[in-house]
Amino acid sequence: MNDIGKSITKRKQLKQKLKIFQEERPFNKAQKMDVPKGLYEKCPTCERTVNKKTNIINDYICTHCGNHFRMRAIDRINYIVDSETFIEKGIGYITLNPLFQNGYEEKIQEYKKNTHLDEAYIYGYGKINNKPCVIGVMDSYFLMGSMGSVVGEKVTKTFEYAIYKRLPVIIFCASGGARMQEGIFSLMQMAKTSAAVARHSKMGLLYISVLTHPTTGGVNASFASLGDIILAEPNALIGFAGPRVIEQTIKQKLPEGFQRSEFLLEKGFIDQVVHRKDLKTVLAKLLAFHGGYN
Repeated sequence: MNDIGKSITKRKQLKQKLKIFQEERPFNKAQKMDVPKGLYEKCPTCERTVNKKTNIINDYICTHCGNHFRMRAIDRINYIVDSETFIEKGIGYITLNPLFQNGYEEKIQEYKKNTHLDEAYIYGYGKINNKPCVIGVMDSYFLMGSMGSVVGEKVTKTFEYAIYKRLPVIIFCASGGARMQEGIFSLMQMAKTSAAVARHSKMGLLYISVLTHPTTGGVNASFASLGDIILAEPNALIGFAGPRVIEQTIKQKLPEGFQRSEFLLEKGFIDQVVHRKDLKTVLAKLLAFHGGYN
């Protein structure tokens, strides 16, 4: 056997030994690994490192534990809406600084540059398996998807446009809540968006709310929880205040899985927990069941 053949045989033996070692010694969550920035990310559930390219191919789902990673709004639209059917609406809004908060305008510009979005919410017309609807998506990568004046206005316009077109609405919610930099102007959006949902409902039109990780604060306390049908992705954090704040307030230990999708399904707050890979099919079926949309 020549030197190349010996080298190949040796590599095969080393791979086999490594495989046996990994099987005998499963990954320890406490282990820390040096990860090159930008190439890998750590799964928040199993704490194993995931190749970002593999993550994208697998629909942003951890290949080790099935955890659903957060998803950019544009990726969500490309994943759910039929190719070349999405027409974005509500373009050109400008985020102001009503309370003259120091650094707020600079922060907005920075997020615009990093995310290539005007704000934390996108909406427009689209089709899901050839079923027309108005779809809105919150982007938690833009100031944690917080709801300021512009987000509230765009959510309201989502329902008004759907009323005009007599179409159902699907909104993917992902938010840290009201935007504190805008104070009372942000809190006003809770009532504004809820009123828009009510007007859409009075027209006999369908509203499906899809809660993704995380959906909290003022968004969860307004339009996110007002859907005719409320779906959620697995293990998504859904609530008003965070579990740590609640524990510190009531001085009690919370139940296992508190404020997670599965816990809320058991308590009747949501209608179904849907795996991301099944979400488009489920939404298309719901639109078909409530037919009459052209």
